[in-house]
Amino acid sequence: MEPKDATSIPATCSHTHLFPGARCHLEGLPAPTAFATSPHPIDIYLRFPDGAATDVELHTTDPAGPTLKVPAYTTGAGTAIDAHTWTIRDITAKGAEVELTIGAKNAT
Repeated sequence: MEPKDATSIPATCSHTHLFPGARCHLEGLPAPTAFATSPHPIDIYLRFPDGAATDVELHTTDPAGPTLKVPAYTTGAGTAIDAHTWTIRDITAKGAEVELTIGAKNAT
């Protein structure tokens, strides 16, 4: 799968699926520290270590804080993962990257 848009920010996840506490690393943001301090909506192309990938959306207008909208996708092992919206527990600049820490799952 290729990103839906050339402006999508590439990211990697440390696991084959998302769960509370999972971390995703955004790569190539022009100002990582500024983004971590004041995030704004972006499209993300999220890659998993098993070769699966999907386009996701970071939303920042939710009163409870930033959320990550993830469509249904299939892991590299063939497991179907339903669409979900995840809260973002923490956004931290880590050098040239921004780390998102996943919080609670909400039904999409």
